[in-house]
Amino acid sequence: ARATGQPGVVLVTSGPGATNTITGLLTAQMDSVPIIVLTGQTISPMLGKDAFQEADVFGISIPVVKHSYLVKDADDIPRVMMEAFHIADSGRKGPVLVDLPKDVTSAECRKDFPERVYLPGYNVRSKADPATLEEAARLIRKSRRPLLYLGGGTIASGAHEAAKAFAEKTQMPVTNTLLGKGAFPEQHRLSVGMLGMHGTAYANKAVVGCDLIMCVGARWDDRITGKLEAFCPDAEKIHVDIDPAEFNKNVLVDVTLAGDLSSVLTDLRPRVERGDRTDWMATIGEMKGDSAVRDVQNLPDTGHLYAAHVINDIWRLTDGKAVVVTDVGQHQMWEAQYYHHQEPRSLITSGGLGTMGFALPAAIGAKLARADAEVWVVVGDGGFQMTMCELATIAQEKINLNIAIINNGYLGMVRQWQEFFYERRYAATPLLSPDFAKLAEAFDLRSASVSRRADVEPMIEMARSEVGAVVLDFQVDQEDTVYPMVPAGADLDAMIRRPSPSPIVETADD
Repeated sequence: ARATGQPGVVLVTSGPGATNTITGLLTAQMDSVPIIVLTGQTISPMLGKDAFQEADVFGISIPVVKHSYLVKDADDIPRVMMEAFHIADSGRKGPVLVDLPKDVTSAECRKDFPERVYLPGYNVRSKADPATLEEAARLIRKSRRPLLYLGGGTIASGAHEAAKAFAEKTQMPVTNTLLGKGAFPEQHRLSVGMLGMHGTAYANKAVVGCDLIMCVGARWDDRITGKLEAFCPDAEKIHVDIDPAEFNKNVLVDVTLAGDLSSVLTDLRPRVERGDRTDWMATIGEMKGDSAVRDVQNLPDTGHLYAAHVINDIWRLTDGKAVVVTDVGQHQMWEAQYYHHQEPRSLITSGGLGTMGFALPAAIGAKLARADAEVWVVVGDGGFQMTMCELATIAQEKINLNIAIINNGYLGMVRQWQEFFYERRYAATPLLSPDFAKLAEAFDLRSASVSRRADVEPMIEMARSEVGAVVLDFQVDQEDTVYPMVPAGADLDAMIRRPSPSPIVETADD
């Protein structure tokens, strides 16, 4: 579903098979992913009697899905399935669960699919109100330091082209969330990169300094805003979203535009003037000059291998055209910083729920959905161990993808918090891992362990030329840290920056 934008279908057995989907359902719910989950269930006469593998999946799943069904008549299946796909793939996309007792799936169905879906009360608004469009246009016209803030909804709705056209007409610089990476080309001159807790320092500075911020397909979540009272205190705010429930939930805004994002941006574009943001872009350019990050290209080989080396080399050698599936943690943030995404659906990751163990199985789905794409897994040693059993699936189904394990011997992001805020009391973060290369060999997969900078490029090239899956265990610096970092609950101005002097060579290029 994430790789193609089309609904995904999941089929699991009853009891634990069904309950094991709950984390995936909530992941999909928080990230607006259209999936239909079909769960087995005990026979109808045994419902409520604690039968073998019975679970109230309908009740358990209600908080984590867009809608749930328990089907008790086989003749209802055609209607329910049409409704399930319509609900999952319309409006704000999301997961739908259909619980199917065994006697129902074994029975004969005598009904055809209905001619149309009829759901009284379920209405999806596609067009924004003309009066609010005009009010938004007025705010944009009078602004001098505007910022366009794109979230994952821009990609989910297919609004990336409309967003690009809108940004280029208004000349609004563009920032994005983690799930919004690829919604706007990151090497475009208007791009200021990702904002928030681990966003670029100059994106966060631009947020603090803007006089208008226009949010498209995002929800002003806590990893973006930091301290709410200090978030854009002097900026007027516009919120564009398909889901009105998000309006004024986290941040009070001046104008709300409810509707399909492409439609709203297309209708708004003729109402705004061609912008001249020369002074504002020059100010942002000065911010970039003050926001040095590691120059991974020119860093001398000191014997240390950094995650940034690995990710930047994957970006460079794939020409930025791979589909990258990440897990959750430091490596996820380094990927966001050092792999520059130009296209939508080129980064697949767990956003709102931060689900460790996501990467490997999600990458299998991405490769099956887009067989011609070059798929890379970027995963930490902790997250990889949560679902490394899927190497068996990869081997059995002969799935061709490349796995880059960023192995620092820690639950890295938690270790980083312990370093910054708990005086390096590293409790429960050091990890004992297996020999990942040997583990891959046990599944008859090509593998290598890499600990030297000089070996990174040859091993990436080897993986790219290999027919079949390759597991690369990159043994990186153990106490490397993601910079910048906004402490939880702090304002964006309170970024923790890379210490100076630093052993890391720095540049203002990124």
